[in-house]
Amino acid sequence: MSEQYTEDLKLPQHIAIILDGNGRWAKKRKMPRGYGHIVGCDNLEKMCDIIADMGIKYLTVYAFSTENWKRSEEEVKGLMDLFRKYLKRCLKKAKRNQMRIRIIGDPSALDADIQESIRVLEESTKDYDRMFFQIALNYGGRDEIERAVTKIAEDARSGKLPEGRITGEVFEQYLDTAGIPDPDLMIRTSGELRLSNFLLWQLAYSEFYFTDVPWPDFNRDELMKAIEKYNGRDRRFGDAK
Repeated sequence: MSEQYTEDLKLPQHIAIILDGNGRWAKKRKMPRGYGHIVGCDNLEKMCDIIADMGIKYLTVYAFSTENWKRSEEEVKGLMDLFRKYLKRCLKKAKRNQMRIRIIGDPSALDADIQESIRVLEESTKDYDRMFFQIALNYGGRDEIERAVTKIAEDARSGKLPEGRITGEVFEQYLDTAGIPDPDLMIRTSGELRLSNFLLWQLAYSEFYFTDVPWPDFNRDELMKAIEKYNGRDRRFGDAK
């Protein structure tokens, strides 16, 4: 797809992606599900380069949900081992793209070494500002809201919050995504037509794009199809006619 064509399109400032279909992609090729996750992880690195080079400022991806713990012990272990390797590789990718990385979700359920890798990654990339990359790891939209409400209640009891109505602006500061604009476009790969507990507050006004293409096969051309659809929609808010 030509650069001129890309320039003719209005790019979303923030894209959120549900990285779906890795296991099914592998099964279709008579390979173990873990192989699909490895290929999907490699593809995420490629897509980060593509999205950064296009000038899209924010990318948030759904890597591991609070519900994913229900998968087989073998698959969960494989995913955790993959995250260990990926988080370390992210340092090089972040430096190349001047990309600040933030992990959203509840890291407390993760092994100590993974939590330490998250700390190092976030600290090492905190001054980068060419692109902002959020990885949802042990994340659930309902869990995020519950944690935010709990913290608000604690701050209200301790006097850190003034009495009165809690506005949306105040509430957002307690979410994992505090300081990050809401996604303009949400993409889900591999044919499923649901949010699966992803960014329930933040996606209230986002455009949705669903594709049958599994994540390992999702590439720049597929991304441009999503952006083209996004450009064809009349984004109106509230009572605008």
